[in-house]
Amino acid sequence: MEMLIFEIGVALALITMTGLLSAKLRFSVIPFYILIGMAVGPHAPHFWIIDLRFIESSSFIEFMGRLGILFLLFYLGLEFSIARLLKSGKAILAGGVFYIVLNFVSGLIIGWMFGLPLKETLVVCGIMTSSSTAIVAKVLVDLKRTANPETEIIMGMIMFDDLFVAIHISILTGLILSGATSFLSVLLISITALLFIVLFLYLGRKIIKYIDVALNVKSSELFLLIILTLLFMVAGFSETLHVAEAIGALMIGLVLGESRHVKRIEQQVMPLRDFFGALFFFSFGLTIEPSSLGGAIGMVLIAVVLTIIGNLTAGIIAGKIAGTSPKASLNVGLTLVSRGEFSIIMANIGKAGGLLASVQSFAVLYVLILAVIGPLLTKESKNIYDGYVRLRHFLIRKKKAAPDHTE
Repeated sequence: MEMLIFEIGVALALITMTGLLSAKLRFSVIPFYILIGMAVGPHAPHFWIIDLRFIESSSFIEFMGRLGILFLLFYLGLEFSIARLLKSGKAILAGGVFYIVLNFVSGLIIGWMFGLPLKETLVVCGIMTSSSTAIVAKVLVDLKRTANPETEIIMGMIMFDDLFVAIHISILTGLILSGATSFLSVLLISITALLFIVLFLYLGRKIIKYIDVALNVKSSELFLLIILTLLFMVAGFSETLHVAEAIGALMIGLVLGESRHVKRIEQQVMPLRDFFGALFFFSFGLTIEPSSLGGAIGMVLIAVVLTIIGNLTAGIIAGKIAGTSPKASLNVGLTLVSRGEFSIIMANIGKAGGLLASVQSFAVLYVLILAVIGPLLTKESKNIYDGYVRLRHFLIRKKKAAPDHTE
């Protein structure tokens, strides 16, 4: 273990360089972190004391990646809170339901087309249904669209999607990781997980005032220790009930999002989220053998097309119900195309459960492609809409100019 610290330093140097490159290109950093992780690992060369295989540090990096999942989902819960979820109303019910149904059905189509077993198909459904909150939020801020009328619809649909995916992950965890074999045992585990989530969120709203009293301390050290204690205790306990630890982190985040100390919590946790989040995506890349990705290309390309079509349809339907303009509706559909953290979490569940390796390969390529295409489509949504309008006007003029043969 004498090279452990040095290997961690090399890993951080690689992550930092890719982060700087991403910032220079003004692009989402997530695919860069995954790609640099894929470029090194067990298949990488060894130069003197610089060992890019990360043999000694791989388990430690994987553990820090697990912490990254917790902080990413915890911060997401802080941002949205239970109250915001309940207030989103029309955007959640209309856009969210259409979004989930269309993308989930797309996953079923992929599973049917490529003959995947049930468990693998359900993992693919989850991967295709979960939009990347991290990428979407960053793109909206970067493009200065947070005040746009359609942004409320986008965030409402994302929150609804996150809740659905949380439930789906709890069911997948019970089905794949619990060792349950019969339908009744899987159903019992899943119902237990769902009841725990609902009960925890209900009780959380009741006891938040007592948590606020405990958080009313001047010491930054004690304040952070209380927050981390709550995070790790809830995440760890939820795992014992076959609810993914990431969902436990999301739930305690949603509860603390109601706290009067929420701004202070965000300030304390944000550096941890960014640091461990980067290691999460890097560690995911480390587990991927690039040569194994070729077999999933056909499945991924079809899935990408289905995802774009499904998201556009859901965005148009949601925008129409909410009364926004066609241009705003197009923005909704294109902004939600990006995939990221939840898709990777579900791929990791599939890997831990010993499912087909093609699911892992599918997740890598699918996330990489949509993490790149999604922000580009969002950025160019105005030009895409203008092109659609010009094409529509051209077709109308052409139709009017065509001779009428009905007489």
